[in-house]
Amino acid sequence: MTAPPLARRLVAEFTGTGLLVTAVVGSGIMASRLSPHDGGLQLLENSTATALALGALILMFGPVSGAHFNPAVSIADWWLGRRTGHGLRLSHLGGYVAAQTAGAIPGAVLANTMFALPPVAFSHTTRGGAHLWLGELVATGGLVVLVFALARSARASVAPAAVGAYIGAAYWFTSSTSFANPAVTVGRAFTDTFAGIVPASVPAFVAAQLTGLLAGIGLLAVLYPHAGQAADEVVVPQPTDP
Repeated sequence: MTAPPLARRLVAEFTGTGLLVTAVVGSGIMASRLSPHDGGLQLLENSTATALALGALILMFGPVSGAHFNPAVSIADWWLGRRTGHGLRLSHLGGYVAAQTAGAIPGAVLANTMFALPPVAFSHTTRGGAHLWLGELVATGGLVVLVFALARSARASVAPAAVGAYIGAAYWFTSSTSFANPAVTVGRAFTDTFAGIVPASVPAFVAAQLTGLLAGIGLLAVLYPHAGQAADEVVVPQPTDP
């Protein structure tokens, strides 16, 4: 079976990434309103909603685009699969990254608007420091290893649950609350709410995430040296290009 047209895949990545940001931001706003004086409960509510939404979105859009929703995953998919003819083509990678990043911004705008906030309000929440950047490195590297480990071991069918569970857990075990996604990081700069990040903090977060991507690829080379052969199964199985 051949892959859907590239335009359809880009719409899936745009929409899926946007709805993921809507879930992250919207659940953060709801959590801050329901539990205004309990930061731990706010994080629990936010992480639970994000994990469930991510799993559902992977099921929804995975058969069309693979449900990457994340430039780090797409870059890894191209890099690891390029020598074996699997995964994203280089000519498609830019489109995936652009669609993901472009989709993240209206996702934040939609969440703001649903909660009667200004559609665009740049965050004032500073997130910086080596400990937070290390958290992003760990979160992103772990995510890359997870999705390729599942694909390489023929367990991609459980990716919706596994990826959702990992991100939900990483909210708690990383100091940065696991953004783990350059596109989502950009989108979260457009909301001055619980999930926001000040625009000035975005470049360092993205740099840490890309460093985590490299670390994840390095670890995969040791643990799953032929992971690239399963690039067509990331995040979930999808038809291949003719």
